[in-house]
Amino acid sequence: MTTTTTGMAVGAVLALTALAFGFWAMILVALAIAIGFGVGRVLEGKLDVRGVADALRGRRSS
Repeated sequence: MTTTTTGMAVGAVLALTALAFGFWAMILVALAIAIGFGVGRVLEGKLDVRGVADALRGRRSS
């Protein structure tokens, strides 16, 4: 699946959720998608959790 296809699928899910259940349900689904994306990246080893936490705390490394 390409990134374009994935983006289209996510957009379609969010649009259908907004139409069927309203704005706040769409926000909840978007949050669940973002969390799932983050967990997937961590499990694949493509996201360093410590690096993200340090960046959020203002501790950057070069």
